[in-house]
Amino acid sequence: MRKRPGLIWFLLLLLLAQNGLWSSGASDKNKSMVEQLQKYGIVRSSKVVEVMEAIDRGLFVPPGGSPYFDSPMSIGYNATISAPHMHAACLELLEKNLQPGMRALDVGSGTGYLTACFALMVGSEGRVVGVEHIPELVATSIENIKKSAAAPQLNDGSLSIHIADGREGWPELAPYDAIHVGAAAPQIPKALIEQLKPGGRMVIPVGTVFQELKVVDKKLDGTVSIKDETSVRYVPLTSKEAQLHAN
Repeated sequence: MRKRPGLIWFLLLLLLAQNGLWSSGASDKNKSMVEQLQKYGIVRSSKVVEVMEAIDRGLFVPPGGSPYFDSPMSIGYNATISAPHMHAACLELLEKNLQPGMRALDVGSGTGYLTACFALMVGSEGRVVGVEHIPELVATSIENIKKSAAAPQLNDGSLSIHIADGREGWPELAPYDAIHVGAAAPQIPKALIEQLKPGGRMVIPVGTVFQELKVVDKKLDGTVSIKDETSVRYVPLTSKEAQLHAN
């Protein structure tokens, strides 16, 4: 995927919203939300379209939210669910590493939305693990997934959500073909690089005040390359205690 300049991308989305082209009224259904993402060139992959249409974002946004509005939303506990365009971008960046039978790790799995999307991508013959350190979010995400198209994979064990510190990953099922991190780390955690399979890819926001979405590729010989995809703004990847007491 070609690099999307962060500022230009943000200004495009802002313009769409201001013109009423991207409002909760215009995208009041999951399918129309995905169609908007396609229309403005944010989603190009037919597989990503298929998966985002199958996993209804409305099942993963807390009551009172606007699930089809292209914006991050609070899910409590000083955490957020990312905007649809960011989920779409991460799915496209990881698509080649989310083929049937592959393994994926979702760090900071939150409401379980992207974890469920990963599960549909890799299928029941693959394995998807979500890691979240807030027990209440883990419980909620499991209930959300049970209502979604990914429920069969939760039932057969090919999809699971665990309470753990995401900075340490989930070594029990490593190595992973794809790793997604849903919060910004000050630097890329060594444990996650170690758990990435040769030939695998990780997408992770890195930074504090200024953040870049980084694409980490581990080559077959074990060497690692890192490139910047776009400027982003995520909540920090930190300890459970620091997150719960953040201002």
